[in-house]
Amino acid sequence: MADFRLIADRIAGDIASGRLRPGQQLPPQRRFARRHRIAPSTAGRVYGELVRRGLVVGEVGRGTFVRAAPVVGQGRALVEAATSAPVNLELTYPSTAGQPELVAASLGPLLRTDVLTEAMRPGAADATAAARESAARLLTVPGWRPDPAQVLFTGNARQAIAAALASLVRPGDRVGVEELTYPLVKEIAGRLGAVLVPLACDAGGVRPDALEAAHRSAPLRALYLQPTLHNPTSTTMDERRRSELARLVEASGLPVVEDRVWSFLRPGAPAFAAHAPGLTHVVDGLSKRVAPGLTVGLLAVPPHRARAVGVAVRSGGWSAGRFAVEAAVRFEGEGVVRRLVDAKRADAARRQALLAEHLTRRLAGGAVRSDPAGCFAWWELPSPWRADTFTAAAAAHGIAVTPGTAFAVDPHRTPDAVRLGLASAPEAELARALRTLADVAAAGPPGSAAG
Repeated sequence: MADFRLIADRIAGDIASGRLRPGQQLPPQRRFARRHRIAPSTAGRVYGELVRRGLVVGEVGRGTFVRAAPVVGQGRALVEAATSAPVNLELTYPSTAGQPELVAASLGPLLRTDVLTEAMRPGAADATAAARESAARLLTVPGWRPDPAQVLFTGNARQAIAAALASLVRPGDRVGVEELTYPLVKEIAGRLGAVLVPLACDAGGVRPDALEAAHRSAPLRALYLQPTLHNPTSTTMDERRRSELARLVEASGLPVVEDRVWSFLRPGAPAFAAHAPGLTHVVDGLSKRVAPGLTVGLLAVPPHRARAVGVAVRSGGWSAGRFAVEAAVRFEGEGVVRRLVDAKRADAARRQALLAEHLTRRLAGGAVRSDPAGCFAWWELPSPWRADTFTAAAAAHGIAVTPGTAFAVDPHRTPDAVRLGLASAPEAELARALRTLADVAAAGPPGSAAG
């Protein structure tokens, strides 16, 4: 019987010499067995050995692919953990099998010396015409397509939010936001000296009467919204609510910053900008679609705002690097983004099914709000749990969750809820963590009647 290790050695040699290139697909195991005149079971052991050595990666339903490079020890800058908790449900970065190989194949041509020399030069806020066209294609949804001439680039979507708000507000200005909002917006507002005004929400998102009342009491200078897959509640506004809010902002000339970072998970999700194109600054990026370490922030702004926002990007030091922009253009043009998005949508659906099976259906009290397409869930805890005590109890079981206080704009009205990030933990770990959290909730806080 052939020694599978010797055959694996030969394949490893082909990979090392470049005869088998990064991203190249190996033949199905039965075809490999016939080619090498070995038993199918031996071929399976060869493939298993190559996976063990870190030379190939197997993708269910797609096949086996050569890895981008042999696995090596990470540098010091890459190994520090974000949290000491074994299962981190604070993170919300979706990933998918084969992602590094797919990205690596697209990045390869950028590593030519002549291309790299040009890509390493400083970048401009408006990048190039080709980059703007690529970004416009990426941002286009039914009913709305940005003008490529009005697209700007930042290092990431968070910088795009900062640049948009910095171009609109001055110290002391009031900015309307959902009563639960993206925590970084609170930090950005603090640095700008702006005052965040929490707007009451219902199941459809920001209530029009709340926006109207807030603006009447003292004029708002801008409005920040997450109309699609709101973080943390997963709410998506319907068209009626978007139209109602758009009529209000149009009547008052109120600029809007629309955060669409999660909208890619809902195919065809409409843009608020379609209802108020002359006022809406659309923010998006590649951190969720591709990866947080390979990202670019995108800003599509009203025509009369391009210069002011561009100045804010440059003065804040938020311009995207030319290498990152060129990589983004390749990711979009070669279908890398599309393939990753398709895979991440399927992954999100599986994780939502785990949430339903291992947490939602087991709860005796408390409400879990999520979207079948989303990567997180908002859990309103059963009494007598409080967000801080439950977060501590989860940490004692090795699970990191985000307390609702992180999202509350009004420090005097903090919800007894936690956000669960579903995207980053391996699925088996996620299932175990969700079961554990259900048990912790059922047991009650230490010292309570339930506990």
